Amino acid sequence: MYISDESLERFIHEDVPYLDLTTVLLDIGQTLGKISFATREKGVICGCEEADRIFSKLGAQTDLLIPSGTMVEPGQPFLEATGKASSLHYAWKVCLNILEYCSGIASRTRTLLDKARNVNPDINILSTRKMFPGTRELAIKSVIAGGGFPHRLGLSETVLIFPQHINFLGGMQELSFKIPGLKKQACEKKIIVEVQNLDDALLMAAAGVDGLQFDKLSADNLKIIIEEIKTAYPKLLLIAAGGIKETNVVEYAATGVDGIVTTSMYFGRPLDISATMQPI
Repeated sequence: MYISDESLERFIHEDVPYLDLTTVLLDIGQTLGKISFATREKGVICGCEEADRIFSKLGAQTDLLIPSGTMVEPGQPFLEATGKASSLHYAWKVCLNILEYCSGIASRTRTLLDKARNVNPDINILSTRKMFPGTRELAIKSVIAGGGFPHRLGLSETVLIFPQHINFLGGMQELSFKIPGLKKQACEKKIIVEVQNLDDALLMAAAGVDGLQFDKLSADNLKIIIEEIKTAYPKLLLIAAGGIKETNVVEYAATGVDGIVTTSMYFGRPLDISATMQPI
């Protein structure tokens, strides 16, 4: 995945608006040095390629780079660079922040995926777009590095009909009349409708939707609905959403859904990563 130069320049400028005052006053900027990153815990690393580009922009050279998406052990160096002390200090915290936060998201995504696939080998973990504003590029890369996939990148991408849309139509029955026309008008797009009970699910399935998203149903109730829907419409895409996280992902995966939509990978602590720097 490509993160724009504009984004990387913005990250650098946030931390270095003018100069590194401490390094200038200590008069150590011209000294050659090395920086090395390693995790203090097992996890999936992410953001290494962006850190590499930041080092290059700031005049340092990357000597070791393990790709994003790799599971690493505690103490295992995964990114190293050499250059002037001024360059290394410019890049230090910018890179560390990207690596820690992205690796935290990637690691949580991998945990969700592993737990879910332990009971449902074909299931997918899908991330919402409820990430902190301005972080979407890195958040999506982190999810993909962890083995997940974005549910929807923006309003222009997918036809996903929520109850909030249906309220303006007058109800589910009115929506069912519109589905054939929607499929013709957006012939290359899938039509997915969020439902909360079996009657609405059957109505939408009969109308010809491509998929159903079930929001905030208990795992027990959802399992019953999924079994009935799959019997009548075996090719229909079925997705579970709403409050699904590491503590209950196994229950929802066991319902037989094709995908689980969650925001939970975005919330949690960063992966604990150390950065050591020394002269050479």
